[in-house]
Amino acid sequence: MQEACGQAVSVSPPARIHPLAAVHPDARIGAGTTVWQFCVVLDGATIGAGCNLNAHTLVEGGGVLGDRVTLKSGVHVWDGVILEDDVFCGPNATFTNDREPRSRVRAPLLFTRVCRGASIGAGAIILPGLRIGEGAMIGAGSVVTRNVPDGETWLGNPARLHRPSPDGERGPDF
Repeated sequence: MQEACGQAVSVSPPARIHPLAAVHPDARIGAGTTVWQFCVVLDGATIGAGCNLNAHTLVEGGGVLGDRVTLKSGVHVWDGVILEDDVFCGPNATFTNDREPRSRVRAPLLFTRVCRGASIGAGAIILPGLRIGEGAMIGAGSVVTRNVPDGETWLGNPARLHRPSPDGERGPDF
């Protein structure tokens, strides 16, 4: 047990929780993960082993991080966002989970999956309900409005194919 914001938190040793992080008691955090100052991890969040959550990040209760995920400052992982193993999210990468948000109106969440080994550049925006393929790369500042196939690099607003996967095949469009 470690203490964060005055509460005992259940983490797998030797996870490191900065004393200025707000990690709720029913969050699950894997071994070797580091949660830096001013992070918020809510009850029900699942964070794998060996992750690095930089300052000013948030993982909501339905957010899921696989193993060895890196969240740079300013990344918020909302309910319904799943980041598989070895995903990198650059500073202020933005995820959404509601296509038509309204105050005090709760629409069904749309799930977003970022597959193993994908990288999201700084300031990129990922609209809800999408799949970012395995090993894909999203350029900084891009706005992703469609599914991105495995291994491809997408850039721009709206994001479009910049470079196909190294094997030359586009792969399935989920």
